[in-house]
Amino acid sequence: MTGMLASVKNLVEAEFVFNAKVDIIDLKQPEFGALGALPVELVTKIVEKINRRCPVSATVGDLPMNAEIIFNAVSEMAKTGVDFVKIGFFPDGDWISIVQKLGGLTENKKLIVVLFADTKPDFSIIPELKKANFVGVMLDTMHKQNGSLTEVMSKETIAKFVELTKKEALICGLAGSLRLENITELLPFDADYLGFRGALCNQHNRVGELDLNALEQIRTAIFHHA
Repeated sequence: MTGMLASVKNLVEAEFVFNAKVDIIDLKQPEFGALGALPVELVTKIVEKINRRCPVSATVGDLPMNAEIIFNAVSEMAKTGVDFVKIGFFPDGDWISIVQKLGGLTENKKLIVVLFADTKPDFSIIPELKKANFVGVMLDTMHKQNGSLTEVMSKETIAKFVELTKKEALICGLAGSLRLENITELLPFDADYLGFRGALCNQHNRVGELDLNALEQIRTAIFHHA
């Protein structure tokens, strides 16, 4: 059954979506990019407040594809006690060297890689993630102005991504400027999670405030259709 991931930027929003019974609370700062990171002190505070009552993930930021930089950022974020650490794999980087470097953390930390649909990601990295004991992969979009996931990637390619991810027994997530109307077309792919930010906010402004009505509509739609 497909669950709902809700991205939030502070403690108030985290409690807001927790009370709405989302399946994963995702911590990031949308003002700082596709995967903008929150300060580790704030992440620690939110993790302590949620107190294992709901899984919490956190991003490490839109970082350069440098293995040492990413390793250090993941190590610091993991110290917060967050359940999952999410790492964006951007174009023009040596992904294999990063996977190998982070492999030293995967024994004790649950790492999830985020691939960006609008950059034509190479799905051959997925089996390598499994070998290095990563726990999941998500599809997202890097340039939000380009449209939603289904506007920048064909349904056939999305289906291929989900198939490859599930073949490796990895957690599979779909995100990227998703809206209420995308739910019925994405649920048949049977991803583990659909991720939302902008659609949960007033006027679909991803850096704005959360809208309770929008949150409830999306949560109900996923639950009803699933």
